[in-house]
Amino acid sequence: MASALAARMGLNSLLRKQARTFRVRICTMESDMEFSCEIKWKGKDLFDLVCRTLGLRETWFFGLSYSVKDTVAWLKMEKKVLDQEVPKEEPIVFHFLAKFYPENAEEELVQDITQHLFFLQVKKKILEEEIHCPPEASVLLASYAVHAKYGDYDPEVHKPGFLAEEELLPKRVINLYQMTPEMWEERITACYAEHRGRTRDQAEMEYLKIAQDLDMYGVNYFLIKNKKGTDLLLGVDALGLHIYDPNNKLTPKCSFPWNEIRNISYSDKEFTIKPLDKKTNVFKFNSSRLRVNKLILQLCIGNHDLFMRRRRVDSLEVQQMKAQAREERARKQVERQRLQREKQLREEAERARDELERRLVQLQDEAHMANEALLRSEQTADLLAEKAQIAEEEAKLLAQKAAEAEAEMQRIKVTAMRGQEERRLMEQKMLEAEMLALTMAEESERRAKEAEQLKQDLQEARDSERRAKNKLLEITSKAAYVPPSHPADNLPGDLSFSRENLSFDFKDTDMKRLSMEIEKEKVEYMEKSKHLQEQLNELKTEIESLKMKERESPLDIIHNQNTEQGTSKHSNFKKLTLQSTKSRVAFFEEL
Repeated sequence: MASALAARMGLNSLLRKQARTFRVRICTMESDMEFSCEIKWKGKDLFDLVCRTLGLRETWFFGLSYSVKDTVAWLKMEKKVLDQEVPKEEPIVFHFLAKFYPENAEEELVQDITQHLFFLQVKKKILEEEIHCPPEASVLLASYAVHAKYGDYDPEVHKPGFLAEEELLPKRVINLYQMTPEMWEERITACYAEHRGRTRDQAEMEYLKIAQDLDMYGVNYFLIKNKKGTDLLLGVDALGLHIYDPNNKLTPKCSFPWNEIRNISYSDKEFTIKPLDKKTNVFKFNSSRLRVNKLILQLCIGNHDLFMRRRRVDSLEVQQMKAQAREERARKQVERQRLQREKQLREEAERARDELERRLVQLQDEAHMANEALLRSEQTADLLAEKAQIAEEEAKLLAQKAAEAEAEMQRIKVTAMRGQEERRLMEQKMLEAEMLALTMAEESERRAKEAEQLKQDLQEARDSERRAKNKLLEITSKAAYVPPSHPADNLPGDLSFSRENLSFDFKDTDMKRLSMEIEKEKVEYMEKSKHLQEQLNELKTEIESLKMKERESPLDIIHNQNTEQGTSKHSNFKKLTLQSTKSRVAFFEEL
């Protein structure tokens, strides 16, 4: 079997020499790329090709990693690619990843592509639980990740269930609470809605600013033993070296900042650290394999170089990159403001259109009501005319009856002389007839007045009908629809962007001004940190009652204890480094 494998490897090597090229596949956090490389290429040639393809200039944070016997290795820049322990099968697979992390992402990361690659890598590590993240911070980070993907929250677009297929929280956090996916989505969406107005780049930066304060952010852990043979963990990050208990990756037992370390070296499996204070003894530890020592040394050298570089004046290249980044951000800000103005004008035009449509509907309703009122007026006028005619006929009939009563009275008078009794009876009948005639006359007069009144009512009804018609004509003339002007007609003219207003001076060395600016930034940072802490505490309070404490991991318990004691990543580092280097070395050897 071994001889067959050796023969196959020899055949591959021979084929490469004949072809003079070999193929590689580069896996980034977003996509895979394949290149054809010359056999003579060094690691730097391949790395530079990948960086040019990605448009990346902040190359010092990144590297090409590959696996060697279950150990992560990084491609060396100065050696030929094929002379290193890379896989023999083609295409050779490398992962383009961040090898070193910034101390402060907001200050150090200049390019948007650099920031985006860090965001994707840190998010992946948090979701895969390589970086421990408390539940309340997980929800807030998830809301920024959603904003980076979907933009501003819109309740008409982002309806319940739109995050159902998204992986946003570590499985450990989901299993820790008695909460349904809908409940998690509701809380993430509530935070997401508060981020309105941020761009994708700003959302990713907010994500990194929260993530960089997590205890395991940017730390590479290695299993080591001290002189006593005690199992410990060595943590290497942007600030220095840290010694951990194997069961507690959150809180180091002692730390050594890079500015206190003079020299780092190894011999076989033994690693030696020489402190800057020459009076302090060197401290040594042993790792499991020589390959691990090589990796530790690479990370130590790279992190130390970046640590010292941050504390010096930026190089001309970095100054140029920062100036270009500021110009680009200013240009994007102007463009965002222009688009925001256009959006505002469009929304105003749509509101004006909606208002006109509403007014048109209102006028149409009023016209309909006026038509109905006019119809009722016409019906009333017809009814009053009919009543007036009836009253006139009744008055004529009553007048006729009154005449007949008068004739009857005359006839009675002629026959009244027939006898005394008849006369008395006739007088009585005459009296009754006179009373009846009087009554009929009064009734006739009343009917005549009623007829006159009905004529007046008819006249008023006709006047009301005429006024209703005039009102309808007036409403109809007002209801004419005037289409709103196109939003583009109201837009401001082309916005010109002048670089003259964006001049940056990097030659000012006034320390007083710099110290004042630094103090101002500290105050602003403290205010932002206070707001962030309040937001995290509020989230924690909301979901605390649903936690199942029996499912807490050991790291969850340690994190809760640190929180109760008021211990954070930075406060603990500051506390540990206040001790003398000598006492920390002695403490390490006694563990």
